Amino acid sequence: MEASDEDTRSDRDESEKERLDRNLGELLQELRIALPGVQVLFAFLLVVPFNQRFPEITTFQRTVYFITLLLATAATACLIAPTAHHRIEFRAEDKRRIVFSATKLSIVGLALLACAMTGAVMLITDLLYHSSTVAIVASAVALLFAGLWFGWPVKRLLDSGPGG
Repeated sequence: MEASDEDTRSDRDESEKERLDRNLGELLQELRIALPGVQVLFAFLLVVPFNQRFPEITTFQRTVYFITLLLATAATACLIAPTAHHRIEFRAEDKRRIVFSATKLSIVGLALLACAMTGAVMLITDLLYHSSTVAIVASAVALLFAGLWFGWPVKRLLDSGPGG
């Protein structure tokens, strides 16, 4: 986890321990936002095969479905892992490592979630249109996630230069 403007400002009067406590609290709060989305997507993907039309889907649709299911599973694992790590390791008093590893897992989990959501949109678009619309829509959705979730904040970090 990189230092934010708030973390490097000299007017914030907090110790390293207090800053790590705050960073972990903020991270866990952010995960509370992401988790319902991945859980709803995962639940949707789990019930899809029980739909009466599922046996009629094409090989492409079956492959997209399975890859999307695996991506949602991996996203769920990554986004829930920080909670498990904290619960298991909190007495080791190495909150710095917990915060840094949780941040990395959260970013990976969000990337996997973006891929899973793109896959779900691709599957539904292919079910509806069976055409080049699939590639256009899936690309647009992937670009939307890449831009809003990753490109924009990375650009802001690069623009702000070293040290915020």
